[in-house]
Amino acid sequence: MSVLVVIPARYASTRYPGKPLVALTGATGEAKSLIQRSWEAAAGVSGVDRVVVATDDARIRDAAQGVGAEVVMTSETCRNGTERCAEALDALGGGYDVVVNLQGDAPLTPAWFIEDLVVALDDHPVAEVATPVLRCDGRALNALLEDRSKGRVGGTTAVFGTNHEALYFSKEVIPFTPRSYAGPDPTPVFHHVGVYAYRPSALAAYARWPVGALEDLEGLEQLRFLERDVPMLCVEVEARGRQFWELNNPEDVSRIEAMMVEMNHP
Repeated sequence: MSVLVVIPARYASTRYPGKPLVALTGATGEAKSLIQRSWEAAAGVSGVDRVVVATDDARIRDAAQGVGAEVVMTSETCRNGTERCAEALDALGGGYDVVVNLQGDAPLTPAWFIEDLVVALDDHPVAEVATPVLRCDGRALNALLEDRSKGRVGGTTAVFGTNHEALYFSKEVIPFTPRSYAGPDPTPVFHHVGVYAYRPSALAAYARWPVGALEDLEGLEQLRFLERDVPMLCVEVEARGRQFWELNNPEDVSRIEAMMVEMNHP
């Protein structure tokens, strides 16, 4: 099974312009750009045939190439990372069994999240798309709730059925839970990890569909699949002592840097 990893990155983010070039300082005191850290995360995944950065911006292209990344230039009309992945696959001429979208704002994504994701999609008889979900402990859930209480749109949560096929994703914290949770306590809330594995046919179809109503409201690209009744597999992954957070807002820089220091992440 041949696997392509695409890291879609754009400069003109609504919430955080220039985000891929933001520097993050790790436990050793070395500052690296977000796009470099995302590239390094992808390079550490086993069983991958090729990794490319897909962007429409020369500044991101130059920064990525400067650390040895392969870059595919895509159009400015891509509305999200999934559309950019579809365009990158076309530009490369196809030929892959699975395409992984490692979004360029998730530098703390462990390699096994992606490895488990690809295996799960390959093993599933129906799903066209798969994405990881991580059970929140009290610390993570409280961080999500804090973002919402302060009016920040931060991480995404996911709910799924007994077959682990996705029911819904939201930037609100779902499902509602009436009780409080201490730091290490497991919770019923799952943090959606911003990675996707697609079968190429699903990726090609996605690029042809118009933006759906729920996708537009939530600003979540994966809802276009659910609105079209495309089965999406939620793959529960294990943290193994690692913390996970995405860089969505400027406030997330210090949060991620603190996590890297705590985990001794370089």
